[in-house]
Amino acid sequence: MQAQTRQPPWGFLFACAALFALAVAGTVYFCRSMSGGMFMPGGWMMSMMWMPMPGGTWAAAGAMFLVMWLAMMVAMMLPSALPMMLHLRNSSAGIEQRNFEVRALLAAAGYFLVWMLIGIVVYALGVAFAMATMRMDWLSRLTPALSGTALVIAGVIQFTSWKMSALRRCRAPDCGTRFACGTLKGSWRYGFKQGVACGICCTGPMLALLVLGAMNLTLMTVIALVITVEKLLPRPEETARLFGAAALLIGLGILVQRVFLV
Repeated sequence: MQAQTRQPPWGFLFACAALFALAVAGTVYFCRSMSGGMFMPGGWMMSMMWMPMPGGTWAAAGAMFLVMWLAMMVAMMLPSALPMMLHLRNSSAGIEQRNFEVRALLAAAGYFLVWMLIGIVVYALGVAFAMATMRMDWLSRLTPALSGTALVIAGVIQFTSWKMSALRRCRAPDCGTRFACGTLKGSWRYGFKQGVACGICCTGPMLALLVLGAMNLTLMTVIALVITVEKLLPRPEETARLFGAAALLIGLGILVQRVFLV
């Protein structure tokens, strides 16, 4: 009976809304400051997010990328991750709720730590590929075809059981035992595990975003909406497959175009 009369955590929800607004503002700023790029052999443009600023160091460039990446991930993932954090209140019945905000913060820290680790891998691979295309003309000319292939792969992922299993985990968070999320350590582990599931679930959409242009605000908004719809609205499999079909068609279109151009 007490759980039924529990009031919504307005303070926590307000803090999430403020964080979301800050992340959106930061994302817009970074996208505008890193707009444009360098035209490469093969007719494509390399994004400036893989390059250090004039007079800057690689360490500073990497740090800037991770700050930008974190802002992007909070803006894109927080709306769909919020139910996961609120699940902490319902999964720890019989435990004092006064530390819910602390446990939710730890769950969020574990969740977004996964995305930061993904960002480190993305940056390392992106810089390596950018350097390779600048040194090897043939690789630069092949890049549009590789982009089309990556989109086809992103589309195929959306139809796999691997994707659907992770999606079900994202939509139905599980704290394990009844009191697992009632501790600070358990809350952090819960957020981290949900972050891993979310990272797997979002492989296709995030791959498409990186291929088509991570600094494109319109595209970023579309990908964020796809992820949110998959996780929160009914019949997620249809949404996943619809996006997969779109990615497949775009990727195949790019490949066919390159064949006819060559």
